[in-house]
Amino acid sequence: MIKNGLSRQKTEAGTLSQPNYSGVGQKTRDLIDASKKDDTKVYLLQREKYQDIYLWKGDRILFYKDKMKIINGSLVTAELVKNIWLDMNYQGIAKEGNVVFPKSKKPESQIRRILQMSTNKNDLVLDSFLGSGTTSAVAHKMNRRWIGVELGDHCYTHCIPRLKQVCDGTDQGGISKKVNWQGGGGFKFYELAPSLLKKDKYDNWVIDECYNADMLAASMSKHEGFKYYPNPEIYWKQGQSTEKDYIFTTTQFVTADLIDTIHDEMKDDESLLICCKSFQKVCETKYPNITVKKIPNMLLGRCEFGKKDYSLNIIDMPGDEDAPEFVPVGPPKENIKKQKKVKKKDKNQPELF
Repeated sequence: MIKNGLSRQKTEAGTLSQPNYSGVGQKTRDLIDASKKDDTKVYLLQREKYQDIYLWKGDRILFYKDKMKIINGSLVTAELVKNIWLDMNYQGIAKEGNVVFPKSKKPESQIRRILQMSTNKNDLVLDSFLGSGTTSAVAHKMNRRWIGVELGDHCYTHCIPRLKQVCDGTDQGGISKKVNWQGGGGFKFYELAPSLLKKDKYDNWVIDECYNADMLAASMSKHEGFKYYPNPEIYWKQGQSTEKDYIFTTTQFVTADLIDTIHDEMKDDESLLICCKSFQKVCETKYPNITVKKIPNMLLGRCEFGKKDYSLNIIDMPGDEDAPEFVPVGPPKENIKKQKKVKKKDKNQPELF
């Protein structure tokens, strides 16, 4: 049905929204195409069980009166959010964040709605597949704290440049104008360290040569539950777990003489864990407040070492070649008349129960 109307893009009574062309029926598509050709008319599709559809220039006219609900005693603009969101406009998102990420980028408005429904200001938002950085960008603009993880190279080419523009306020796309984002804040960027241990040509676990003394000491402190905080005056105090409990990591061969020297400097109520590549047997039981452990033996079994690629390894489960092909049952069929005649029961056939 075609109905004449005024050519208004936005009035106090409603606004325009781009319909989901691929998700509507043929009648609606035909009307959308017709409305694009003639902008002097408003096209109306009347429906019995659903709201009528008004179209103008290819866009659907949404009336504010259909979005008004009484919440907490006040009449406000609201709409029940369902599982499928068809009101999100994907047009123009290619320019959001000033990064190109074809067929994978999500609209900032979509992430904003999710965060509005599930978080508050200063909450922590985690995205372990950061992609082009949309989640972190939106969380930052909405005054949320965030953590983003990305293994791909676009961490450098997309995420970092995009988030820098968010912080300095030059990113005015996406939701920036809706939330009046002017810039601010900052972020820290970390790279995942290589595996601490690797296997040599003899299949023995050894410390990766890319770890210098400081990196190794910091890593061992982390593994053993110590805070890495080197004492500038006492070399063997590299980290602490308590006020009197310390850790010392070295690649040197630990002798009884070295243990004696360290013990003489220790106070009676202090304890020490020494992590080393090798040591004299007597060092294990020489002093009750000094524990000596060997690297890498002390670390094996705690985590996965020697791996550089953490991509998901998706494999097909083994199947039975003789098994019949699986055919989905599908939704139940209702109100369908049976085509086949029901055979009469044989009187001579015994009962099952």
